[in-house]
Order: sequence, then C-alpha cells, then structure tokens
Amino acid sequence: MKNIDKIKGGLYGLLVGDALGVPYEFHRAEDIPPLDKIDMQPPEGFSRSHRGVPPATWSDDGAQALCLLDSLAEKGCFDLDDYAAKVLAWYEQGLWAVDNKVFDMGIQTGMALDAYRNGVSPEKSGMVRPDGKGNGALMRVLPLALWHEGTDEQLVEDAHRQCLVTHGNITNLVCCGLYVLIARGLLNGEEFEQALAGAIAGLRRIYSDRPEFSEEFEFRICPDEPDIWQGKGGGYVVDSLRSAVMIMREAADYEEAVKRAVALGDDTDTTACITGGLAGIKFGYEGIPARWCDGLRGREQVDDLLARWLK
Repeated sequence: MKNIDKIKGGLYGLLVGDALGVPYEFHRAEDIPPLDKIDMQPPEGFSRSHRGVPPATWSDDGAQALCLLDSLAEKGCFDLDDYAAKVLAWYEQGLWAVDNKVFDMGIQTGMALDAYRNGVSPEKSGMVRPDGKGNGALMRVLPLALWHEGTDEQLVEDAHRQCLVTHGNITNLVCCGLYVLIARGLLNGEEFEQALAGAIAGLRRIYSDRPEFSEEFEFRICPDEPDIWQGKGGGYVVDSLRSAVMIMREAADYEEAVKRAVALGDDTDTTACITGGLAGIKFGYEGIPARWCDGLRGREQVDDLLARWLK
C-alpha cells in the first residue's frame, strides 16, 4: 500500500525546500539571516538572489524532478529517451518551470543539454564534462524512489540512468543510488539512522559484483569514516549528499531541516531541495508548514500530476 502522506510529503518537501532556498542562493553562511528569519520572503534589507523571481517559486531542481515524475506517470517505467526529451523541453520551453520561465541552471546541465540537442545520445550527453561532479542529477532523482515498485537493484539502476543525460560521472551515479535507497527506507517507515544504515548495506550488496562502483562508493563516499556525514552546502554532489544526511540526523521537523539547509549558504536551493525531499517523506505532507505549501506557486499543476499518477 502506498503511503500517500509520505509520497506527497516527499514531492512537496522537495519543491518547497527548493523554493525556500532560491532567494538565498550564492550567499555565504555568515550572511544568511538567523533561522527564525528564513522564509520564502527574506527579511527586509537582505539582498536576495534572483530578484525578478516572485517568492515561493521553485527553480531548475524542482522543474527537472517534475519532468521525471511526468515521464514516469506517462510511460509507466523509466524511459531515458522520454525523460531526456522532457528535460530538453524544460531547457527550451520551460516545461514544468513556474510560468514556463527558466531562471537558474548549472553550467554542466546547459552544456550537456546543448550536446543532446545537437545529436549526442542521452546515454553520453552527460559526459560532456567527464569529471563533472555537480549535484544536478541528485537534486531531481527523488521521484524515482517515490514511484518505484521494483527491487532495490532496479531502483538503483534507474537512479544511475537518469543521471546520464546531464551528469554521467560515476560519482553522481553512486550518490543518487545511495539517496534513493535512503528515501525508500523512509517510505517504509524507518527512522533516519535505520534508513541510512540499510541504504549503505543495500548499496554494498548491489555493488558487490561491480568493482568500479564498489570502489567509488567506499573511497569517494567513505560511509564508515567517523564524522564523515558533514557538509557545507556546496554544489559538489558528495558535499550535497553529506549536507542532507548531516541535517536529517538531527532535525526535529521539516521546517528545521530546510531552514538549516538554507543556513549553510552557497547552493541553498539545491541543498534545501535534496534535504527537503527526505524530510518531507520522514515527517509527511502534514508536517510541511501549510503556509509554504499553500503559497507555493504552480502547485495546482503538481496536484494534477499527482492525481494523474496516483489514480
């Protein structure tokens, strides 16, 4: 049985976190307002990023995640070609962007989508920068975990494949694999530490006959190293994952989780998006402040997509 509160919480948790972080992006941690002042509308006197973007608007993170859920709902499986086409439609026409306006995008994402548009296959377009290890695939992968009813192996493989369009480096694949298994544990009602431990063990099992992935997981993620789950809110995919885990281990509720993500500064929208998706599953849709959900721009489209998927 699907836990609708957790599924809806995960999707809206991602979108609300993204929107909350948008006006604070690129600011240093010391310049971010105190937690009680962080909101969709920053306090007076704060020099907000993306000034032409109305408050409560999700960015590229949320739009690409919605492209993924849209593709899953339409195709009934993960279809790389269809997903790549939808991400390109976001890039060119604003598909799933609020007001169809694209106002923020990673450098690698733009380069990869240009390559895809010019005929490079979606299996290879994400290697336009072979060493690229930004968080642009991690930020959008959560809908796979919310939707997937296959085995852990199938879920991880699809999480890997959705990276390929824009972020094909193995580091990105491994981080997405761990993230979706953590999300699956939370969807099954596990506490965060249990979900994290189960995801680590599950990924080790899945990678046991894939030495390249196993080595990347152990020596890049370093899951057993003491105090490794510390992050700074940056755009490096491993740091983004560690930032989310660090916050989720301590946050008492959804609001604290996403505000702490924003308080790290730097890549605030994506850190709050990645963290907010997990927090939305853990604390449920009802745990997300109603003022944020009700005020989220474009939410009617999201409700329609959820209804189409969950009918």
